[in-house]
Amino acid sequence: MNIFPAIDLYGGKAVRLFKGDYNQMTVYSDNPLEVAKKFESMGAKFLHLVDLEGAKIGKPGNLDIIKNITENTDLFTEVGGGIRNMEVASAYIDCGVDRIILGTAAVENEAFLREAIKAFGDKVAVGVDIKDGFVAIKGWTEKSQESAEDFLSKMESLGVKTVIVTDISRDGAMQGSNNALYKKLSEDFSIDLIASGGVSTVEDIKTLRNMNIYGAIIGKAYYIGAINLSEALEVAK
Repeated sequence: MNIFPAIDLYGGKAVRLFKGDYNQMTVYSDNPLEVAKKFESMGAKFLHLVDLEGAKIGKPGNLDIIKNITENTDLFTEVGGGIRNMEVASAYIDCGVDRIILGTAAVENEAFLREAIKAFGDKVAVGVDIKDGFVAIKGWTEKSQESAEDFLSKMESLGVKTVIVTDISRDGAMQGSNNALYKKLSEDFSIDLIASGGVSTVEDIKTLRNMNIYGAIIGKAYYIGAINLSEALEVAK
């Protein structure tokens, strides 16, 4: 299993939100590149980046910082947040990002999703943010009418290879990952599944690894010292 340490970007800083609430934001570093380099020095091979401004306003807010990270590390970098047209998608690919994550756009604009997959293939992943069993959009501020199961089924049929599944109720809450959800989805679908939200102990990592999940994102648990990244990387193997 692959470990994706996360950096959430807002105002050029590395931050975390509590349950997706922009009013409950903690700043962890003024230098996201430094954080990324630290992850790399601890043995990380992958990096999960979220442009929180992009998720909220629908256009990139931290492109320069993301480019700085791709140019100055060897990490496989995936980015989500506000990628809602081909211009923005291309800008991220052009600045060295290895995979873009479509969230709101994948729900609301299937034509764009199809166009992105045609242009970029496996470099397109879809973020499935789940709230009460339904897919949430617009930086988690709205709930769509589409169930997670129906949406994943559609993504699979469109040729999406990787999905990042977040249980919003667990995100940043340090309550453990929703293992029952990830187990069911991994059994029902053959897409590469990255578990996100609530991964807060090494035991969570072990459980997900034993389900043969493709990847897990570690966010708040790393920043507050609940998970040692080097240990998590070792356990994930």
